[in-house]
Amino acid sequence: MDTGITVVVAGGAGYIGSHMVRMLRDNGITPIAVDNLTTGHAQAVRPHELRRGDIGDAQFMGALLRECRPRVVMHFAASSLVGESVQRPGAYWRNNVVQTLNLLDVMVQHDVRQFIFSSTAAVYGNPLEVPIPERHPTEPINPYGHTKLAVEHLLRDYDGAHGLRSISLRYFNAAGAHPDGSLGERHDPETHLIPLVLQVASGRRPHIARFGSQHATPDGSCVRDYVHVQDLCSAHLLALKALETGAATASYNLGNGLGHSVNEVIEAARRVTGHAIPLQDAPARVGDPPVLVADAARARAELGWQPRYENIEDIIGDAWRWEQRLAGELAPGR
Repeated sequence: MDTGITVVVAGGAGYIGSHMVRMLRDNGITPIAVDNLTTGHAQAVRPHELRRGDIGDAQFMGALLRECRPRVVMHFAASSLVGESVQRPGAYWRNNVVQTLNLLDVMVQHDVRQFIFSSTAAVYGNPLEVPIPERHPTEPINPYGHTKLAVEHLLRDYDGAHGLRSISLRYFNAAGAHPDGSLGERHDPETHLIPLVLQVASGRRPHIARFGSQHATPDGSCVRDYVHVQDLCSAHLLALKALETGAATASYNLGNGLGHSVNEVIEAARRVTGHAIPLQDAPARVGDPPVLVADAARARAELGWQPRYENIEDIIGDAWRWEQRLAGELAPGR
């Protein structure tokens, strides 16, 4: 099936972007992955789908938009390490905001006026209520969250000035891998809990660190809302459909609404992998909220989004298939 629709996927060789490229292709939509490969991996997409370059390069992006005539740009390209953003705020504002501003200007010049943005729960800061609804105050506590919220404001301004309609999707904790084990997380450094736990299970790390065991939660460890990468991508497909049918600029939470503690994730990984997974305690991190869980009712009601992978063991199981493949590829002598 060929829908005749082309979508530019900024950051399309990264973790979520590469899954999106695959899902677009599987749904008869032509994906064009744009990535400078600073953190992305060329092998995560097909060679003819990849254009290597910076989304903030007006000459490069202008030529690409003239060539491909996309209906929509999906934007996954961003720096996303909270700790690094505190240490290097200028780099985050340049990469996450200035590059996006340049991209939007080129889109307006070439009459591409539909945009889907990967935002984050970090726009909320410390939660005042849980689950967190979209009406919650947006008060980020780190430069990463500030830059994502700045882009959301920018998008509303560009809608008012240029008619560029957008949907911002506020992810909670992206997790999992493609069910066939061919795509998954490959960050360097890795900071996400599930792949770190699985690296311990596969022997690539000696233990997993638990940052704080005295949080105000049932078992003392932090609680997070893990949402499968395939479910995130399905939300983007629905956002594309919504924009194609005239939807107004809006923001939506994406999460299962099911919080799992660090302890629960480790225990689930032990069951899935059959490995012991040694644990070491570490001091709680400053500014680490005890609980972050999404209220995603708006995405369900307005986009028709229904997560398929709500069981934490299913999410971990897919990630484990990927980790086993990756550990094999990285083994000495391979």
